[in-house]
Amino acid sequence: MEYRRLGASGLRVPALSLGTATFGGAGDFFKAWGATDSQGASRLVDVCLDHGINMFDSADGYSAGLAEEILGGAIKGKRERVLISTKVTAPTGEGANDYGSSRYHLLRAVEASLKRLNVDHIDLLQMHRPDYNTPVEETLSTLDQLVREGKVRYIGASNFSGWHLMKSVGASERYGYARYVAHQVYYSLLNRDYEWDLMHFGHDQGVGATVWSPLGWGKLTGKIRRGQPARPGTRAHDIAGTGPAFDEERLFGIVDALDAVAGETGKTIPQIAINWLLSRPTVANVIIGARNEEQLVENAGAVGWTLTKEQIARLDEPAMRRPPIRHGRSASSPPSTKPAFPAETIGLPLAAIAARGFR
Repeated sequence: MEYRRLGASGLRVPALSLGTATFGGAGDFFKAWGATDSQGASRLVDVCLDHGINMFDSADGYSAGLAEEILGGAIKGKRERVLISTKVTAPTGEGANDYGSSRYHLLRAVEASLKRLNVDHIDLLQMHRPDYNTPVEETLSTLDQLVREGKVRYIGASNFSGWHLMKSVGASERYGYARYVAHQVYYSLLNRDYEWDLMHFGHDQGVGATVWSPLGWGKLTGKIRRGQPARPGTRAHDIAGTGPAFDEERLFGIVDALDAVAGETGKTIPQIAINWLLSRPTVANVIIGARNEEQLVENAGAVGWTLTKEQIARLDEPAMRRPPIRHGRSASSPPSTKPAFPAETIGLPLAAIAARGFR
């Protein structure tokens, strides 16, 4: 397993981690993701560790906290071997303060997560979504307190806008609070909005991307093609109305390109899609999901090899989508064909990129 520096921190994380949204299966939404029970989760954790995947991502909102509880049981006796990442801010009750990133809710939410996970600290705590009603200073001072108390090691955000992230980083620098070092983002060949602004922010400010849903909300598995719709029992079928919007013809073009590269390399379509992400600037970790051991082993095979520049270019061609307006240049200016980051920086750690003078 390859290990990468998480943003500008000193923490090294595996290139792949296991997401636990499939643990529990409480309610129709999470049941469509998966319903792994305690015994199944223990087996998946063991398989992960056998493949060098020692980081596990959860959230208090996954199956109403059941996913954290199952993960806590699965890592029992193995705590010193694993990194635990979880997220808070999602609603945990009906009360007016049972959600968000206020001091009141964060302190309660972290204590509840620690109890469900049965651990004394969380290695990476991320704000699951932005809370525009709470001042960033209140959120960050609370997170700084949790870090100083030893209940949290590192902090990050998830699904934030660029301006909110920059405001948060600025507040941390101004007051000496703990700083976000990770941003959990939706990013795949199918949905590349991350590249328009947030990638540049992460590169400049030393915030590493931890990617969720690298297979485009289940669309980049190779099971959805022209004339071959999603099958029952998959997210793409059972909760078809959820997830980010996408253009169907663009999806088919991307799958065709993935299929061609898979044929050349002997790898599977999911492995190609995940490996492509690992070649992207600022990506520190890709969160893979698995309903069973077979899927997990397949996804774990996305590391240990590299795509050629020519193969990456062929994948990029059908997947490229430019922003409606490129901020930082005149709207009337022709679009630039120059990549945001020089090709020689692809896949390098942030420190190595900075050392080459690319800022």
